[in-house]
Amino acid sequence: MAQDSQAGSQAAAMTFEGVVEQAQRLAAAAYAPQPDDLPPALAGLSYDGYRRIVFRPAESLRLGRHFSAQLFHRGFLQKKRVRLFVQPRTGAPQPVPYESRLFDLGKDLAGKSFAPDLGFAGFRLHYAFSDAPKGRVPGFQEEFLVFLGASYFRLRGDGQEYGLSARGLAIGTGAPEGEEFPDFVAHWICEPEPEARRISVLSLLDSPSVAGAYRFEITPGDPARIAVTASLHPRRRIDRLGLAPLTSMFLHGQSGPGARNAQAFDDFRPQVHDSDGLAVRTATDRLWRPLVNGRPSPQISAFRAQPLKGFGLMQRERTFAAYLDVEARHEARPGLWIEPTEGAPGPEMVASGASPRQAGPFADGAVQLFEIPSREEYMDNIVAAFVPATPAEPGTPLRFAYRLTTVGAEPTEALPGDLARVVSTRVGSAERLRPTEPPSPQRRLYAIDFEGPNLPKAQDDGVTAVVSAGAGTMVEPVAAFVPQTGGWRIYVEWQPPEPLPAGDVVLRAHLEKDGRPISEIWDAAA
Repeated sequence: MAQDSQAGSQAAAMTFEGVVEQAQRLAAAAYAPQPDDLPPALAGLSYDGYRRIVFRPAESLRLGRHFSAQLFHRGFLQKKRVRLFVQPRTGAPQPVPYESRLFDLGKDLAGKSFAPDLGFAGFRLHYAFSDAPKGRVPGFQEEFLVFLGASYFRLRGDGQEYGLSARGLAIGTGAPEGEEFPDFVAHWICEPEPEARRISVLSLLDSPSVAGAYRFEITPGDPARIAVTASLHPRRRIDRLGLAPLTSMFLHGQSGPGARNAQAFDDFRPQVHDSDGLAVRTATDRLWRPLVNGRPSPQISAFRAQPLKGFGLMQRERTFAAYLDVEARHEARPGLWIEPTEGAPGPEMVASGASPRQAGPFADGAVQLFEIPSREEYMDNIVAAFVPATPAEPGTPLRFAYRLTTVGAEPTEALPGDLARVVSTRVGSAERLRPTEPPSPQRRLYAIDFEGPNLPKAQDDGVTAVVSAGAGTMVEPVAAFVPQTGGWRIYVEWQPPEPLPAGDVVLRAHLEKDGRPISEIWDAAA
């Protein structure tokens, strides 16, 4: 792209508005896909062969005292070139040139070298956390953020393992015509002040449907945070535009895969997932939807928000005993919480006459959850994103901002303890005293556990269970204090309709005290 080449040679520093101008120029022209120019030796690499390519740490890009960057080689599935620049504190951005010597290419590519125009697949940021791991020297820098593949990026907090991914944008997730995956085609890593504990990255996005500019203001730690500002410029109408998308893996959980009649997993591990539920917060309530696998076909669920206050894919089960996987450490994988923030319309919106409503696409729409049946642990089969009610139109820029925060154990600042949270959903036969063989599918008992610092700490007659079902009958709900955990449990039997509907039935439950909600809403697909 000519725009990127010019960016490396211009005298002025690259700014977010400069990236916005590049996105505008791209959107005004026909989409030009990147050339398929990956050398055969790299395109033909196996998974293991690609993993053997290792960046040499001594070649890291030093970014102030506390940060550094390492680079990813192209090859295997990472075929596309991403242009990388370092933006000094003053002056023009400096292109990061490719050299084969930057990498140990591994035995599959021993003796080979590649042309300087090969470029890179992405990069990762390292940071010197205040508490260095045991046995490491002070100032040791750990990897905490990766930009690699399409518009994907992965973030972890201090002490956490990588799990789910975030994306710059999702287009047509679950649509019959298929999904479009925009690419980050260039990044400018902004050199921070020497003692700074925050770093910024500017990114240019491109795809057949849209071009866009992004600013990521990154603060590592526990939690880690990224303040995201974006300006999108559609080339065509986009009916299903997914903002702040999150992608994760759910194989099986507390109640197996979770779908009706789903095949069980023959696995020594009780649970396998990077996220176990979706949380959605609106102006009036907060909802929790446990994730489900094992349906016969993919499913999209929508949760209306007008306006959206926040959403995220969470990993609430945080005990080793729940997973028993020493290497994967699923209990240490983060949730990610998305919270819209205020952002004034940019110059391009003022020039186009765009209305303030278009500057805030989180004001009306729905969080959409896409669940794909999967038997493979390596497959990311869960997608959540906010889809605005109004389609994106060519010639009408969209500027928006949100904060992304890693979440470990709750309650947290992102999800405070004012409402109790769902921590467990378990399902079984309601025929505990006089069981039949096989158990009757017409009697299913749900036990839903809630925890939170504001819950009563003993049985309280003012606490009641409020339940509903989209079909069938919820029978004899009971709210009970659980002294072993200090939390509360709702017991309720669901008697399905006869015949069962083809799709899911939505069940809901929450706790109230003296007529006032004291928990989030449990929203499950039966």
